[in-house]
Amino acid sequence: MKTGISGATGQLGSLVVEKLKEKTSVENIVALVRTPEKAEHLGVESRHFDYNNAEVLVDSLGGIDQLLLISGNEIGQRKTQHENVIEAAKKAGVKHIVYTSLLRADSSTLSLAAEHVATEQALKKSGIDYTILRNGWYTENYTASIGGALAAGAFIGSAGEGLIASASREDYAEAAAIVLTSASQEGKIYELAGDTAYTLADLAAEISLQTGKDLPYNNLGEEEYAEVLKNLGVPEHFAAAIAGWDVSASKGDLFDDNHVLSTLLGRPTTPFSETVKQTIENLS
Repeated sequence: MKTGISGATGQLGSLVVEKLKEKTSVENIVALVRTPEKAEHLGVESRHFDYNNAEVLVDSLGGIDQLLLISGNEIGQRKTQHENVIEAAKKAGVKHIVYTSLLRADSSTLSLAAEHVATEQALKKSGIDYTILRNGWYTENYTASIGGALAAGAFIGSAGEGLIASASREDYAEAAAIVLTSASQEGKIYELAGDTAYTLADLAAEISLQTGKDLPYNNLGEEEYAEVLKNLGVPEHFAAAIAGWDVSASKGDLFDDNHVLSTLLGRPTTPFSETVKQTIENLS
C-alpha cells in the first residue's frame, strides 16, 4: 500500500516519514511537498503538492492508496485548501485519508477549531474512508518560547491556571505512523493528548529548575499579551490569535485525561520536562 504524506518537509510531516520508514518499505512512502527538491533528505519518493492547485493535486495523488492530510499552516485558508485535497483524492482514487485535526474540535473554543470541523465534515461527505487524529497541543508550541523568556526574565501568557495536556511532536508523529500501518482504522476519531497536564506556571518552574534561573510566570490579560507579542515583532493578527489560544487553554480546551495517545503508542507520552530539557540543550 502506497502512503502519501502531505507537508512531509514540515516539523510534523518529516517526523511521520521517519516513523513510517521504521514500519514499512521506503518504496511505499511518498512525500507530498511544495518543493520536491527540499524533500530529498527524507530518502523517499517526493512529488509536487500544492493545496491551492487542484489540478496538480489530482496528478500528484496518482497511485496513492492512503493519504495523511496534515492540516495546512495558512490559518484562514485551510478549509478551502483541505477541500481541494479531499476532492482531488476522490478523483485520484485514494481509498483512505487520515487527517490531523484538533483536540475536541467540535466543542473547542480555540479559533483554530472551525476550519478543522469544516474539514472533518468534508471528509465525512466525501465517501472516502477516513480516520481523524484530533491532536492536542504540541509541547514545542510553548517550549519554543524558552529562549526569549530567559532573555526577558519571565515566561508570559494568558492561560491562567488552565491545565495543558500536551505531548511532543514526535509522539503525535508516531501515533500517525501507527494508524497508517494498522488495519481497521476506518471511521475512527482519536482524541490525542499527553498523559500529564501542567499550567504555564508549572512550565516556568520546570525551566527554572533546569536552568538554575528564577523564571516566574506572568499571567497577562488577553489584549495585554497580544500587545506584548506585537511589540516583539509578531504580526498583529497572529499575536491576537496566540493570546486567544491561551485564553482557550484557561477554559480547559487543551486538557484531556483519557490517555488515548499513550494507549495508541503503547507507552507513556513524552513528559514536558523532557521537551524542556531538549530545548534548553539546543539553546546552548
